[in-house]
Amino acid sequence: MIEFVYPWCFVLLALPLLVRWLAPAYKEKKHSVQVPYFQRLVDVSGETPQSGAVILNRKALQALLNIFAWICIVTAMAKPEIIGPPIVQEKSARDLMIAVDLSGSMEVKDFMTADNKVVDRLTAVKLVLSDFVQGREHDRLGLILFGDAPYLQAPFTDDLSTWLTLLNEAEIGMAGQSTAFGDAIGLSISVFNSENTENRVLIVLTDGNDTGSKVPPVEAAKVAAASDIKIYTIAIGDPETLGKEKVDLKVLNEIAKITGGENFQALNREELAAVYQAIHKLEPQEFESQSFRPRISAHYYPVMLLIVVYIFVLSIVSLRFRLATSAQLKKELRAQQDA
Repeated sequence: MIEFVYPWCFVLLALPLLVRWLAPAYKEKKHSVQVPYFQRLVDVSGETPQSGAVILNRKALQALLNIFAWICIVTAMAKPEIIGPPIVQEKSARDLMIAVDLSGSMEVKDFMTADNKVVDRLTAVKLVLSDFVQGREHDRLGLILFGDAPYLQAPFTDDLSTWLTLLNEAEIGMAGQSTAFGDAIGLSISVFNSENTENRVLIVLTDGNDTGSKVPPVEAAKVAAASDIKIYTIAIGDPETLGKEKVDLKVLNEIAKITGGENFQALNREELAAVYQAIHKLEPQEFESQSFRPRISAHYYPVMLLIVVYIFVLSIVSLRFRLATSAQLKKELRAQQDA
């Protein structure tokens, strides 16, 4: 399919006709030969002297070539474009932020892998998250790590391999030993508000209560709800733990309730995997389809065609001229020989 960007240019096809109709014939002054018997020629021919001009008539081939050249030039000016078949692209319709607790308590080894190997809580989180994000190819993922303070480890991206690399590089204690849970929610709000996606989800994994946030988690959750951010909280580890590392399930439940999310509890790797499966069902992948047709400019095709035809015609004319010259030379040579 071909479309023209400037179809009005085809009006110019009539321009040569207007010029031929309105413009006067071209006159060229030339030197004449003066003869002493000019008056006799006038008397014999009966013609009176007058100013005039000879209008040169082009050959049919020249006229056709000029018409063809003008059509090609006007077509190129109209800028033809080749419209390709429609291409559909799927764009993410959800921003999914995952906040991971890196406090010192995450090094407790109470999670068992599929091969019966006991690993620490952070390692279990990494293993299950690797499976979780592989099924979110239509979501843009972000990563926040928090301890004494939250840090944006990965802004929203659809590059899952890079996201997983940044997650696997995280180590326990690299953000401090405390749990700034409320500040992590606050940082996620700031990141979400800088994006245009309407469907926003935050998943927070923590194994302790808030011990050092400037903004209480519940208050941060209220701000998140006002920004249409849904929060899923996941309590990692044994809820019977005492002291600062005790999980405040009441606060986690309240945060999820305020934002329209849910609170989960994972005591082992299997339960953690089940939590992610539940989130998969609660937050199915969403994507927007965008369709467009590629446009390839073809304005140079008429110009190339004109050049090819011009060279072809010029070659034919040159060949005919050479043949005619050669024949004339042979004829003169024979005449000389006969004489």
